[in-house]
Amino acid sequence: MIALLQRVTHASVVVDGTTIGAINRGLMVLVCAERGDTEREADALLKKLLSYRVFPDAVGKMNLSVADIGGGVLLVPQFTLAADTRSGTRPSFTPAAAPDVARGLFASLADQARTQHADVATGQFGADMQVSLTNDGPVTFWLQVKPQSGAGA
Repeated sequence: MIALLQRVTHASVVVDGTTIGAINRGLMVLVCAERGDTEREADALLKKLLSYRVFPDAVGKMNLSVADIGGGVLLVPQFTLAADTRSGTRPSFTPAAAPDVARGLFASLADQARTQHADVATGQFGADMQVSLTNDGPVTFWLQVKPQSGAGA
């Protein structure tokens, strides 16, 4: 699974003119399930993003997580993160999980996030969403949890 984390002062998602999710200070996270991903990868990604230290401590060092600061988490499904852009001028989405699998993994990730963190909002899987944010820093990180395969994963 892939997550693109952005530290924000505010973020929101609008569908059909209605705000369906919004947070203030926290993380806006674009989420993508790839082929081969399972709930194992979703759980590992969630654990990492909730504990990832991207917020400044008292001396300005990135030493605090979204959990430490009690910030919001806005999870937004975005299958285009899995695009293969290595050739041509049109991306291939073959690396992305099938829509039914991805929908289930996103729902599971969101449900688990709500049980582990107080302030969680989401976008809507498969919807035409307008996402707005104020990136704080800017601070943006790419997190990826690859499916385990055979030995040494």
